[in-house]
Amino acid sequence: QLQLVESGGGLVQPGGSLRLSCAVSGFTLDYYIIGWFRQAPGKEREGVSCVSRAGSTTYADSVKGRFTISRDNAKNNMYLQMNSLKPEDTAVYYCAAERESYVSSCRQFLQGNGVRYWGKGSLVTVSS
Repeated sequence: QLQLVESGGGLVQPGGSLRLSCAVSGFTLDYYIIGWFRQAPGKEREGVSCVSRAGSTTYADSVKGRFTISRDNAKNNMYLQMNSLKPEDTAVYYCAAERESYVSSCRQFLQGNGVRYWGKGSLVTVSS
């Protein structure tokens, strides 16, 4: 059974940091584009960051320079290091994965269409 499980969310003050993890089971990440999405209350889902099989990364403009995505294929995990957090980063964060043969680029992946494998989400709240 394919499963993605996020962890590491929580409450943090503005300017603080959090590291989200996503543990993957049921398939290996080697052939997949992987990434993170978020959805804030009352807003549409937003693609945050993506990393291709080759290790190329893409970030939304809103998080560039603050967030770092990484993957560990040996452990079948992915991570999102979030620094300099702002109240507008408050959202439920979802990890996701899709075969690179289905979505050929991070740009397409971050649109969300055609991405089949999703975690259930982890809430990040940035507030003083």
